[in-house]
Amino acid sequence: MQLSTFARAVAPVALTFMSSCLLAATSRAADAPAKIAAAVDGAFRPLLQAYDVPGMAVAVTVDGRQYFFNYGVASKESNAPVTKDTLFEIGSISKTFTATLAAYGQALGKLSLADHPGKYMPQLRGSAIDKASLLNLATFSAGGLPLHFPTAVTNDATMLTFFHQWKPAAEPGTLRRYSNPSIGLFGRITATAMDRKFADLVEGELLPKLGLSHSFIRIPKAEANNYAWGYKLGKPTRGMPAVFDEEAYGIKSSAADMIRFVEANIRPDALEPPLKRAIETTQVGYFRTGEMVQGLGWEIYPYPTALKQLLAGNSEEIVMKPKPTTQLTPPQVPSHPTLFNKTGSTNGFGAYAVFVPARRIGLVMLANRNFPVPARLTAAHAVLEQLAAEVK
Repeated sequence: MQLSTFARAVAPVALTFMSSCLLAATSRAADAPAKIAAAVDGAFRPLLQAYDVPGMAVAVTVDGRQYFFNYGVASKESNAPVTKDTLFEIGSISKTFTATLAAYGQALGKLSLADHPGKYMPQLRGSAIDKASLLNLATFSAGGLPLHFPTAVTNDATMLTFFHQWKPAAEPGTLRRYSNPSIGLFGRITATAMDRKFADLVEGELLPKLGLSHSFIRIPKAEANNYAWGYKLGKPTRGMPAVFDEEAYGIKSSAADMIRFVEANIRPDALEPPLKRAIETTQVGYFRTGEMVQGLGWEIYPYPTALKQLLAGNSEEIVMKPKPTTQLTPPQVPSHPTLFNKTGSTNGFGAYAVFVPARRIGLVMLANRNFPVPARLTAAHAVLEQLAAEVK
């Protein structure tokens, strides 16, 4: 692997703080089987130097047993070490929470994925977006909504204007274009249907029911010191408010909470019945694009999954460009071993979550730098293969 000039220049500094944190990382992983510890350390620790990542938290679950591996610092300014409770921006992994909330709303009878936006937002009746279903919004198949809103969209009024003026490139259900406005509108409609603000629903209802006590949209003052700083071009940064930021990429969470969320997805039986049904609904496949099947938030592959498949399904080609998609009729309910994954990024953070319910294995990686997705997937795939070997 070739390092950039900048990475080579900072490598001595990176190695200094990495060595200071290595003992902590090793001691945290001491309970893990030696092969798992070696796999995680060998796959993820080199990424700090290679991509100038200040800090990273990795958590794995194997048949209900959790192991944590912490590297580097949450803040270069304070030199605070990363722990399993450090809060990171998880970026678009937030979409899986938005999807879970909506599926929970459906389980409670508050909405249906077959509904259309105008039922809940009368301002959108008669517009092109009202031809799409909530399922289309959730699966990025509404007809070609962009990745981001134009810069002119700064509030609800300009958001509504955008949707009224938007002209689809295709009929709903025929084109996949990954889109924050699409999932954002889906989340806003969910909150409207459930008659509360989105952040209040997530923080006051969904997260507590999932047992996640260190996950937030709005960081409380008491948790401020646990909130890592992200880094871009060496400078500290955090997420800025934007229209639909909460719904599309607004959650901050810890490795401890995220691996608990993964475990809830692996084994939802302990959850209350409506939430169990919600989790199961998010794992149904609705549209196929190439080798990837789109669920609600989660992206789905048959398991065992080759690294080549994961890289293709998470490539810039899939994320940045519109692609033909095919609706699965009936929807694909998991009946064979299946892998679920989702990446997430903000300006200063990068994250990845992956799990295989049939093998009872999963992994989350949270970092305070948005480093390349292929490097995240390659490391995670190598560790996942070792986790699978542990439960055979």
